[in-house]
Amino acid sequence: MLKQQSHIVAPIPDELRTRALYTVSELKERGKADKEAIEKLYNLIVELTEQGLDFFFLEPLRRLNASSMMMGMAKMGISSMLKGSKMVVHKVLKKLDDRSLAAILDFIEEIIHEPEAH
Repeated sequence: MLKQQSHIVAPIPDELRTRALYTVSELKERGKADKEAIEKLYNLIVELTEQGLDFFFLEPLRRLNASSMMMGMAKMGISSMLKGSKMVVHKVLKKLDDRSLAAILDFIEEIIHEPEAH
């Protein structure tokens, strides 16, 4: 679905892509929104969010050779955003049922892509 729309991308390390797809596959197979699944999903979402925040907010500053003071301020702001995001994600995931878990796993699968061959 996303490939048919204009979209933005954020690179992630190959190791994270592999681990994310493995986690999604494992949780889909289990099919239960139990405490263990929610914990694994939470950790995955936080890690993907951290990667995205770094790319969209810090990478442009790195490319502009921003001063260490500017980078420090940006990192502090991102840290606050991440802290707020973690609280919201944790609250939402605590109330997850099996069907909602499957929907989130489908979404994660949809947004993760392998690098294009050149």
